[in-house]
Amino acid sequence: MIIDGVEMRGVVLGDAAGLAESFARNRAFMAHVEPIRQDAYYTEAGQRERLEGVLAERDAGRIVPYVFVETATGAPVGAINLGSIAYGPLCSGGIGYWVDPAWHGKGLATAGVEEVCRVARDELGLHRVEAGTLVDNLASQRVLAKAGFEQFGLAPRYLHINGAWRDHRLFQRLLHDNPPGA
Repeated sequence: MIIDGVEMRGVVLGDAAGLAESFARNRAFMAHVEPIRQDAYYTEAGQRERLEGVLAERDAGRIVPYVFVETATGAPVGAINLGSIAYGPLCSGGIGYWVDPAWHGKGLATAGVEEVCRVARDELGLHRVEAGTLVDNLASQRVLAKAGFEQFGLAPRYLHINGAWRDHRLFQRLLHDNPPGA
């Protein structure tokens, strides 16, 4: 998928250096929505180690990781993952994403969320996709609403973000009503 000079593609180990640079550049901006990270997270070696784990989880069928890259430079400007994939009677996955603030307002996150939902439905056969946002993350909530998600709950002290347990609004998008494995 390409939108406005940015391609969404599967993440590869070779993205480590670019992701390290992007995370380091956006560290202060993302601090309010991220767990506290060790300094090594913002290095190529730290991202290589993280990506090795992500790719192992992908190979085990538990996550589908993507990166947004500028088509002109190949520089990462965001990422989106479908994780916590479960089959059986649940047939569900959880989505998480971020976009570099320089690319906000261009529809990347919404297009990415819609594409991940398509993959979840058409390629993985999942029934639903779930997402959570901090209660005050209105921009992310707008992305989810545009992509057809509905709020279904509030999770008190859900994730440890920026040094404290933070409440999250929970959203889901039902993809179809077929029985599992259909």
